[in-house]
Amino acid sequence: MLIEILCTGDEILTGKTINTTYSHMARRFGEVGLTMHWSTVVGDDRSCLATAFRQASQRADAVIVNGGLGPTVDDLSQEVAAEAAGVGLILDENWLSRMLDFYERRGRTMPPNNKKQAMLPEGAEFIDNPIGTACGFAINIGNARFFFTPGVPREMRKMIDEQVIPRLLKMSGLKVVNRLKRFHSFGIGESRADQLLSDVETLATDGSLKLGFQAHYPQLETKLSAQAATNDELDKKLAPAIEMIRKRLGTFIIAEDDQTLEQVVIDSLTSQNATLATAEMFTSGAIATRLNPKPGNQDPVIQNVVARNLKHLYRVVGMPVSEQNNILNLDIAKAISASLKKESGSIYALSVLIDLDKGSDKIELGGNIYIGISGPDETFGRHARMLGGHDWIRLGAIELSLDVLRRHLNSLPIDELIDFEKR
Repeated sequence: MLIEILCTGDEILTGKTINTTYSHMARRFGEVGLTMHWSTVVGDDRSCLATAFRQASQRADAVIVNGGLGPTVDDLSQEVAAEAAGVGLILDENWLSRMLDFYERRGRTMPPNNKKQAMLPEGAEFIDNPIGTACGFAINIGNARFFFTPGVPREMRKMIDEQVIPRLLKMSGLKVVNRLKRFHSFGIGESRADQLLSDVETLATDGSLKLGFQAHYPQLETKLSAQAATNDELDKKLAPAIEMIRKRLGTFIIAEDDQTLEQVVIDSLTSQNATLATAEMFTSGAIATRLNPKPGNQDPVIQNVVARNLKHLYRVVGMPVSEQNNILNLDIAKAISASLKKESGSIYALSVLIDLDKGSDKIELGGNIYIGISGPDETFGRHARMLGGHDWIRLGAIELSLDVLRRHLNSLPIDELIDFEKR
């Protein structure tokens, strides 16, 4: 089956917005055995859209259009799709009612121009969007089946997984079950992970196991996809590959599938009926933000301290200020975590200090990261030096701190060297 992805929007065409939509769709289609053949980007122009639709309809079997389903004058997908299909637009009363309920639940009045989002080409197949006001739809244009999806990334991703991929698989005639397993790691670079897992795909002699990597510093996502005729066959095929990945990436795996590092930390604290206090410098409160559970979930964090300088930090955690303790080092980080634990009454306390290199004459900047963890019985420390720009070090320090805490809470070694620190 020939597939084309068509992304709309002036912001994408002009390069003001990076087109991550295409990369996400193409990866997801590839993971379920669907092959991409063309990709098109077109601006918010009626005649250009009509031309792009016409050209795609002549060469592809399925076309996935993203964007242009909003309420504003430059959202043209429905209108141009109807013109290209030779039909008119009609009001979908059910979707209009859902949109009105959507606004009413939020105590707002729906703007009149949002009614446009309920106007669909006559005869189009409705595609649900449970988390937004722009529904999708499918319609035949020329020789191709067009699937229209909203531009909002989280809405698009949900619709692709739950609505579009099943329809494409049915069109393609693929009689297989697909599954994607994801591993999130910190401390291992992409090339090292590739080397460690180079023989994973060979576990399936039919070539149906596929391994892929997506680096988004400071984390690495390892993706394992598989196909089989049945779910039972799929389970048997995936089991040894999953076991191999877990064994070889080992303690560097911080979470799997939809888990996050911060949720793993919160779950570990909750399972131990433990509380946590944090103190951080030069991370702009990012650790406190990460350790912020969703409303309604248990929250083991009882205090967060965000400071710009040591004097302020000392005052908050109840430490005396002197010239002797005005220099950042590992002992200071440990002392701060111990004082914070005592002052806050928490069971655990985490302190994170960053000492960035000064001066613009350095060829490569760097920084020292000092982490202190005070627990029920003992206080531990971890020092790492990273090279790179300030933002690189700050992001690395945030991830390293959460990972060190994860490791400590789960009785794992906290001092394993990571690929990003200088030996």
